[in-house]
Amino acid sequence: MNAPTAFPDQSKPVPPYKHTPLFPLGADTTPYKKITSEGVRVEKVLGRDMLVVSREALRALSEAAFGEINHYLRPGHLKQLRSILDDAEASPNDKFVALDFLKNANIAAGGVLPMCQDTGTAIIMGKKGCNVITDGDDEAALSEGARDAYLRRNLRYSQVAPLSMYEEKNTANNMPAQTEIYAEGDDAYKFMFMAKGGGSANKSFLFQATPSVLTKDRLLAFLKEKILTLGTAACPPYHLAIVIGGTSAELCMKTVKLASARYLDALPTHGSPDGNAFRDLEMEQDIHKMTQSLGVGAQFGGKYFCHDVRVIRMPRHGASLPIGLGVSCSADRQVLGKITKDGVYIEELEHNPAQYLPEVEQALGGEVVKIDLNQPMKDILATLSKYPTKTRLSLTGTMIVARDSAHAKLRERLEKGEPLPDYFKNHPIYYAGPAKTPEGYASGAFGPTTAGRMDSFVDQFQAAGGSMVMVAKGNRAPSVREACKKYGGFYLGSIGGAAANLAEHCIKKVEVVEYPELGMEAIWRIEVVDFPAFIIIDDKGNDFFKELNLG
Repeated sequence: MNAPTAFPDQSKPVPPYKHTPLFPLGADTTPYKKITSEGVRVEKVLGRDMLVVSREALRALSEAAFGEINHYLRPGHLKQLRSILDDAEASPNDKFVALDFLKNANIAAGGVLPMCQDTGTAIIMGKKGCNVITDGDDEAALSEGARDAYLRRNLRYSQVAPLSMYEEKNTANNMPAQTEIYAEGDDAYKFMFMAKGGGSANKSFLFQATPSVLTKDRLLAFLKEKILTLGTAACPPYHLAIVIGGTSAELCMKTVKLASARYLDALPTHGSPDGNAFRDLEMEQDIHKMTQSLGVGAQFGGKYFCHDVRVIRMPRHGASLPIGLGVSCSADRQVLGKITKDGVYIEELEHNPAQYLPEVEQALGGEVVKIDLNQPMKDILATLSKYPTKTRLSLTGTMIVARDSAHAKLRERLEKGEPLPDYFKNHPIYYAGPAKTPEGYASGAFGPTTAGRMDSFVDQFQAAGGSMVMVAKGNRAPSVREACKKYGGFYLGSIGGAAANLAEHCIKKVEVVEYPELGMEAIWRIEVVDFPAFIIIDDKGNDFFKELNLG
């Protein structure tokens, strides 16, 4: 029997191996600031200089990183927001949203209110050099630092632990973190820290395409269709990342996440027979122009659906063509860190975002309609019915806050034959989940949640007289506009990504109404003043986002 031998003939000649890294990044030009020199020393081991890093140095760096990224942004991101204000082609709504984001950044930079109420999943990637020694408990040390940031600051705990397939409980410390450590480099330990909110994470898509897509016209048409599915729920303008190819589906999607954080910007701009990943700058420009022509804009129509686009081309199995799509949202939260023989360092974020605000706030948008939310619901509905979609509103009065878990509780009541509570009928419903309330403040960061998560409840609730006015962010399913037309309801869009600004200036009182055991998912009553919103879906079945092919 001529079975193959377990060990091939080693005398058979093969060419010398030439290693090509899959991601051959250029030099790191990141501006860093030093946190400390403590916990770092150099020792001789077997004749080599080894960098010895203490557990506390890892913990401290991680805590600093998650504190920084929930309050500060990169200068480049802020410059892009300011450029919208200076662009004559930007729509009034583009400018209104950009200005609100800049105000929000200034409030968050005070270090009290985080920039977004969804303070994210803690994601940590480390690259540990071969000459670096730790006690081996790196994942625990880095996770502890992330946990400490969430416990010590006014950050929300968003992680829920499954107790069974259907039962969950909030972990009350935002753990677990997602930590990955790689062996790479020599005498430094390098990191990327990311706080990834649920809204932008939910806009990560993998498409298993076929090689037939690989012509310019077909690929651009394919991507245009998929980009429109992103919608506005994750708070544009986006940093859009697209990956074509990948040695596996999971690597394709990991590359999307890194590209959205601009971590792969220093890749080469051309491929090679060895199979390295590269950036396609021409396609980045083509797709960016495409996004500007869609009309979606920065949430409410215009040019600025995306700040920028990254397109990464990767090697692939001949029978596979994974295509990944994802975004970093207006809460553009990532920071680099490193530990060297000289100390512990973190990327320098912008601590003075006020320099990007215009000296005089320009008039943005047209008429602003003031709505008194303390009048009877029938009067609120009658007032809203006078105005078309896209009308900018200023809301003052009482709103009820409820989202996924609370909606499920109320649906249980209806299914038992019980009515909806009066508060759910008499007031607009704001989909949100607040961050912790700082001492001396009426509210923690309290921005809108993705509306689409509550779509399946709307028809049933409006039939029972509730949810007649809904306030949230993003586009909605056709069933919502059908329900609004049938029952006379409205969906109002709020600005996603400006949670600190809303808490600082618009939300004056917060109290729990029901289900306090749900934590941030409880039902709350809030009092608001000049809360900004736009009419998105009206009682006649008109849907602003449907006009943009997002409905």
